[in-house]
Amino acid sequence: MTKPDTAGWLAGLIGRAPKDPVAFTQALTHGSANAVNYERLEFLGDRILGLLIAEWLYDRFPTEPEGKLSRRFNALVSGETCAEVARGAGVPTHLILGKQARDDGATDSDNVLGDVMEALIGALYLEAGLDEARALVRRLWGSRVDTQESAPKHPKSTLQEWAAANRRKPPEYALTDRSGPHHALRFTVTVSIKGAGEASATGSSKQEAETAAAQALLDKLST
Repeated sequence: MTKPDTAGWLAGLIGRAPKDPVAFTQALTHGSANAVNYERLEFLGDRILGLLIAEWLYDRFPTEPEGKLSRRFNALVSGETCAEVARGAGVPTHLILGKQARDDGATDSDNVLGDVMEALIGALYLEAGLDEARALVRRLWGSRVDTQESAPKHPKSTLQEWAAANRRKPPEYALTDRSGPHHALRFTVTVSIKGAGEASATGSSKQEAETAAAQALLDKLST
């Protein structure tokens, strides 16, 4: 198996060779590899990403109220979106994983990929500051912001509104299953509206599963 050219890939990702390759290697390293991992950088990168997306939306949609901006923001910084961006950027090929984590499918885990994407942003911020971090985020997230014609409404909010409009009790969410290894947990959630129906869905986080379940029930109610 050919070893990936991670140094070349990183240079392409951030637009130049890293000054501190160690930090970027850490950002790509999962805890299963028995080395310093991405968790601290992910903590930082998560906050940097939030700031950069918030300022971008504030400037880009100058007349939108806070509620609509929040819906756009939540969609753009979600773990699922970060994982999709990571896949598009080629992150999976360069992950540093222990054998068990790789065998368990961590290479395609939304949790892992989303965290690593944020860790890379954190590493770039530490090395070069906010301007270069902003340039990376705007390049990688650009099409997602540009193609948002309207603020997306979260499925859970839409389901809540459906229940109120139809004089039903609010939706109730129940975690019905949790399985898989720590780095690739799978959560199953069932949502129900008394007298209207229920639906279940699975995701890589409880929040993701709740969102998918809400959408599944909305789909049922609309047929």
